[in-house]
Amino acid sequence: MKMKFLKMLSVFGLGLLTCKDQNQNLKITGSDTVLPLSQLEAEEYMKDNEGLITVTGGGSGVGISALFEGTIDIAQSSRKIKLEERHKFESKDKNLVETIVAYDALAIIVNNKNPISKLTREQLEGIFTGEIRNWKELGGEDLEIVAYSRETSSGTYTFFKEEVLKNKNYLNGILSMSATGGIIQSVSQTESAIGYVGLAYLNDNVKAIHVSYDQGLTYVEPSLENAKNATYPIVRPLIYYYLTDSQDKVHSFLDYVLSVKGQNLVESIGYVPVNAN
Repeated sequence: MKMKFLKMLSVFGLGLLTCKDQNQNLKITGSDTVLPLSQLEAEEYMKDNEGLITVTGGGSGVGISALFEGTIDIAQSSRKIKLEERHKFESKDKNLVETIVAYDALAIIVNNKNPISKLTREQLEGIFTGEIRNWKELGGEDLEIVAYSRETSSGTYTFFKEEVLKNKNYLNGILSMSATGGIIQSVSQTESAIGYVGLAYLNDNVKAIHVSYDQGLTYVEPSLENAKNATYPIVRPLIYYYLTDSQDKVHSFLDYVLSVKGQNLVESIGYVPVNAN
């Protein structure tokens, strides 16, 4: 199901989904991590409900900015809203509502030819801050590490910096990608590469690293089960933000996403339902 759905992303392109009645329009924009979930939820919702739902990516920051500008109804985000963003809404008397719709395990990926299969948080910090430059420093081949990151507007970029790098700066010259799919493709084609992606994007073209948050005592694989049982350490909420003025417009879709059927869809593409624990 996961691979089938990722193939659908290229079919939908910008994510425009249509249905039988276009009088009720709903626009969702933001996180590329949340994008596959929103597209699947919208597709299934519109089979039984009237209206048109348009879903696009671009990054969490893009979605939150669009919500502020009033051009969308829901901002999908893979990070919590920043304090300065919240103050911006408050300055215009725009009241935000935050709804967690799923959880995601952030997977660290390397090329399939890379013999390294496990890393500590401290080693990941060293790689992405530039303190560790060659795989031989970690017991691997004598190859210069090529690190891929999401661009700064991405919620995944922010979450990784806060959670894994402990707010240290990324290395100068890190290769920033505008979409998660670009990281998957780049890592799959570059033997010395490393990157990070949402769990639903994992495929056989890359290798997921087992991660330790106890300085190497235990290493845990990024998986749906390990995210659900809270043994995998890099887990984050996936969030919908909307304005209280839009509550009547968005509540039916939100109720569907949080319903048993909607949460089954969450799990079917590799994310963690909100009631998993």
